Amino acid sequence: MSDSSRDTAAGAGWGAADRGTYRRLMPGRVEKISWLDPRLLWAARNGVLASWFGDPTGRIRSRWVAQRAAAGAPADKVIRRDDPDRFSFMVIGDPGEGGEPQYAVVPGLLTAGEGSAFAVVASDVIYPVGSADDYDTKFFRPYRDYPAPIYAIPGNHDWYEGLGAFMRVFCDDAPPLPAEPRPRPLTRAWLRSLLWHRPRPGDGERLSEARGVRSAPVLRAVQPGPYWAIDAGPVRIVGIDTGLLGTLDAEQGAWLREVSRGPRHKILITGSPLYVDGEHHPCPVEGGGTVDDIVRAPEHRYVAVIGGDIHNYQRYPVRLPDGRTLQYVVSGGGGAFTHATHTIPRVDVAGVAEDDFRCYPLRGDSLAFYSRLYARRLRLRRFLALSEDEATAVVEERLGIRPGRAPAPGARVTRRTRLVAGLLGTGRRPGRARRFRLPVRKMYAQLFSPGSATYSPPFFKSFLRVDVSPESVRLRCYAATGNRAQEVDPPVEDEVVIALAGSGPTVGEEPPPGIRAA
Repeated sequence: MSDSSRDTAAGAGWGAADRGTYRRLMPGRVEKISWLDPRLLWAARNGVLASWFGDPTGRIRSRWVAQRAAAGAPADKVIRRDDPDRFSFMVIGDPGEGGEPQYAVVPGLLTAGEGSAFAVVASDVIYPVGSADDYDTKFFRPYRDYPAPIYAIPGNHDWYEGLGAFMRVFCDDAPPLPAEPRPRPLTRAWLRSLLWHRPRPGDGERLSEARGVRSAPVLRAVQPGPYWAIDAGPVRIVGIDTGLLGTLDAEQGAWLREVSRGPRHKILITGSPLYVDGEHHPCPVEGGGTVDDIVRAPEHRYVAVIGGDIHNYQRYPVRLPDGRTLQYVVSGGGGAFTHATHTIPRVDVAGVAEDDFRCYPLRGDSLAFYSRLYARRLRLRRFLALSEDEATAVVEERLGIRPGRAPAPGARVTRRTRLVAGLLGTGRRPGRARRFRLPVRKMYAQLFSPGSATYSPPFFKSFLRVDVSPESVRLRCYAATGNRAQEVDPPVEDEVVIALAGSGPTVGEEPPPGIRAA
């Protein structure tokens, strides 16, 4: 097994290294997404409109589900596979920007995914607005050589055009929904409809041709709708659709409660992670209760929750009052711009302490990545750019944590490195750096995401392999840096084995020796 970022800086992708072969998979011309383009911001307006004028996704989702039921989809929305008791599946979170970072994931995914039964895309299959014509270069082309079916749950970006393209690709070429009556004038719904973004005329004309590269029957994955469950081997994998605003409508909530019953151990896959960035987001269900309430109920036998949306890897082993340990995972590093981890404060949430928490990229690597990014954008290399060792050392000091990879001997924390770390959001100390920070996290995600899309390694992308047996679920996070070494032998950045008890509570085990803190 090759070195990971927890072993060496080279394992993280730093330093002189051979570029991977992934560019051979790419089309000749790649359109780079820029969220600073006013045209793109206007096209992606539906999330803002939903928060201002009411979220229509629950109603639209219900219509899609009814259409699929009328077409013969199973009423319980369960996909029943004939996988053996021992099988594996892959999870790719938030992949679809179509640039070098997404394609850099593919060679390692094919290597580490050898023998896997299927894959699941966890949130945001296609950026920026889920258009049907984007599926060619952002889904079918990159994964054309993956030799098994690919299922998916939609993210907010897939909803920006009403989910029509997603339903065509994953739900047996579902036809468009009939037009709805116009809302009453001067209502909130009327104002929303006036501004609502809709697919452009002719979108999807190339879709039939694009899907030809994954047209073999063995690759076909037909879903009963945007949310579903898969019975595979000894487990049930439950995928939920959290729409534009990260919530569940009442109809889907009732289904989730029903499908969560039964003796199988379960894994939830969601577009909105329940623990992320050191905070708990339980995901409200319309009419009362939360997704986390359902997941935590002992009779439902959940052992892990995997969420996309945030573009990095995080893991929180939460010990529940009844003695079980639930593994809450963020896995959104499949190809979209990188969300920072150095802005995550020292973790102390739901009994999970910093030493229990795992993330990728490591906080020091994240700070070094963003410092160099801003140094390049602002042409202040001598001031802003931090080496990976300088960044690791200052993160250790400011957060008071034990780094996942120790800085090289002699790495010094100086006034400059402290100032840069503060400007880029590391730590929560008061003072000038706290009052003025360069946009890294929330504002960056909304407006400045292209600044964190880099087209030279290391990319700090990741994906999951989940190995299931009657005795355990083994979850591994693999890294994709864009370098040849990690492409040939993808490093494991985190690993946890969850024991599946035959009839009693499920217990989460600690990761193997050598997997250190973030």
